[in-house]
Amino acid sequence: MGLLQPEPGLLIWMTLAFAVVFILLARFGFPVIRKSVERRREYIDSSLAAAGEAQKKLDDLQLEMEAVRMDAERQKSEILRSAVQTREQLIAEARKKAGEEGEKIIAAAKASARLESDAIIRDARHQVALLSIAVSERLLREKLSDTRSQTALAERLLEEIDPEKK
Repeated sequence: MGLLQPEPGLLIWMTLAFAVVFILLARFGFPVIRKSVERRREYIDSSLAAAGEAQKKLDDLQLEMEAVRMDAERQKSEILRSAVQTREQLIAEARKKAGEEGEKIIAAAKASARLESDAIIRDARHQVALLSIAVSERLLREKLSDTRSQTALAERLLEEIDPEKK
């Protein structure tokens, strides 16, 4: 007989050998293989769970990072707004101080000019008074060169001082 038609004795021995190998495998091999496959499945499940947790943590971190970025952006704009406001306030204060200083300088210059003008006017009046006295003195000397004109002037002055004595 050939390979395609085995003899009944060979078929029995092949079945017996297969049964022994199957029993041995079922008794000793399959539990080990099944435990190994189960451990591998648990490892894969735990790895998938860890990957899911890692993905969730990554998503949470991305949300937190976005929140931090938005907060930083808000703080940046707030700081810039504050800096602009402070700059404008400093410029306004500087302008106000410059205006006040300018007004003080102008007031001081006006006061100084007024004082100088008053001093010049006083000096001019003093000079005019001195000139008037000098001119009057010369006129009186010329007019009062004789005694008769001196007496007439004295009488006229007395009459002006005391008009009731007439």
